[in-house]
Amino acid sequence: MAGADGDDSLYPIAVLIDELRNEDVQLRLNSIKKLSTIALALGVERTRTELLPFLTDTIYDEDEVLLALAEQLGNFTMLVGGPEYVHCLLPPLESLATVEETVVRDKAVESLRKISQEHSPVDLEVHFEPLVKRLASGDWFTSRTSACGLFSVCYPRVTSTVKAEIRQHFRTLCSDDTPMVRRAAASKLGEFAKVLELEYVKSDIISLFTALASDEQDSVRLLAVEACVSIATLLPQEDLETLVMPTLRQAAEDKSWRVRYMVADKFSELQKAVGPEITKNDLVPAFQNLLKDCEAEVRAAAANKVKEFCENLPEDNREQIIMTHILPCVKELVSDTNQHVKSALASVIMGLSTILGKDNTIEHLLPLFLAQLKDECPEVRLNIISNLDCVNEVIGIRQLSQSLLPAIVELAEDAKWRVRLAIIEYMPLLAGQLGVEFFDEKLNTLCMAWLIDHVYAIREAATCNLMKLVEKFGAEWAQNTIVPKVLGMANDPNYLHRMTTLFCINALSKACGQEITTKQMLPVVLKMSNDQVANVRFNVAKSLQKIGPILDSNALQTEVKPVLEKLASDTDMDVKYFAQEAISVLALA
Repeated sequence: MAGADGDDSLYPIAVLIDELRNEDVQLRLNSIKKLSTIALALGVERTRTELLPFLTDTIYDEDEVLLALAEQLGNFTMLVGGPEYVHCLLPPLESLATVEETVVRDKAVESLRKISQEHSPVDLEVHFEPLVKRLASGDWFTSRTSACGLFSVCYPRVTSTVKAEIRQHFRTLCSDDTPMVRRAAASKLGEFAKVLELEYVKSDIISLFTALASDEQDSVRLLAVEACVSIATLLPQEDLETLVMPTLRQAAEDKSWRVRYMVADKFSELQKAVGPEITKNDLVPAFQNLLKDCEAEVRAAAANKVKEFCENLPEDNREQIIMTHILPCVKELVSDTNQHVKSALASVIMGLSTILGKDNTIEHLLPLFLAQLKDECPEVRLNIISNLDCVNEVIGIRQLSQSLLPAIVELAEDAKWRVRLAIIEYMPLLAGQLGVEFFDEKLNTLCMAWLIDHVYAIREAATCNLMKLVEKFGAEWAQNTIVPKVLGMANDPNYLHRMTTLFCINALSKACGQEITTKQMLPVVLKMSNDQVANVRFNVAKSLQKIGPILDSNALQTEVKPVLEKLASDTDMDVKYFAQEAISVLALA
């Protein structure tokens, strides 16, 4: 194409055409990703007159190529000559907004929404709004679903005549024969409501909302619930009761669990949107019902919102509402048959203690926490332990610890190693909450026992846990409590336990500092260089390399160097290798 008349300026588009026709999808994809470079080479005029028509005509390709194209075109405004020519990008994007693959359509709509902002109000009416109308009245449902995402971006910037047309098109799509279109309209209902004048929210949106919330398809009804939050925030308080609440009450009792789930999931947002009065009269009973729902998914979603819902209740009678209406439901959920429900509740229930205060927590909540700490589901127990700090603040650690400890010990010795692993990870948090005396008295032995667990992951986590505890409680505590026990393991008949000593020394040396490392730990490491097991000996070399920088230079030269030199001529290859590496890293050669 370019060779005939020797016009080099045509070369980029010739290459692009060749690559876009190539059988290899990856090549086609790469050329689409280079579109902006090609457009720059062609200049704005030829991008408009040659590149865009070519792209518009060739839109039938693999979805990933089309997806890349839809994304690229959203950033093309300057490459076609700026805002006054931005409408040239509409034809290819319009075609992409009608293809079968949802992700491609969504990306095309996203790019159209982006470039709609770059149209002047006149261009918006001349070019953009007709495109929206064409999509809205297209034969295929694909184009009509895409149209739903474009109404709200052009509505605020057009004349009142065109606004009326847009509202009419949106109304039509809300009652489309195809569920997919009604679903798309329902998902954009709240967004569209936000750009409408209040009179039309009342006259148009409410009737559409009511219709969509009673749609025969539950996938449409649940999206109407989402729109309810936006609509409720737009209306004056006095209109909420008549215009929104009947539909919301109906949704909270919908025959489809998916719709009730959506109500539960959006509950805190709905509560903020409708305000304290309606919350008290309407939402409290609705929330009670959701917490008692026959479907576990709905109960779990509602349980997740318990703390937030209680926090947002009007302060003057918050405690009374919680104690009378919410707590009885929560008590039932503690022994729910479904572990997801119990787990969801366990992750938020501790937060109620700060709302209800010390006496109520001790009398009503503590028995529930303890029941959950004894639950057979590990996740429930862990969710309680990980949120202990808020209860600790309210009632103090002594009260907690009496009841708490047996449950922690049980978890720490659980047959499932993942449960043991999870409790180890909470140990530093617990230690910080319980304080050093309590920790030493009750939990220290547990932490040491994990160091000789038969699962490597547990021993590794236990080593890491010790380091965090030393950081929390300080070097002096480590010297008195931890270090002697760790060093005692160096004489254990099991070589794996002897290696754990070395791993602990590696982890603890930095937190313990030079003196403890040199006087207490180093002699043990050096002694272990004579171990019968090669694995232990090469780990000695690695440990010396690790703790070397913490030691003073005298100890390095007189004690560490001779031992490393001896190991460097060991019979075992690995021991030799790690000893030589340590010598060179510590610059002892």
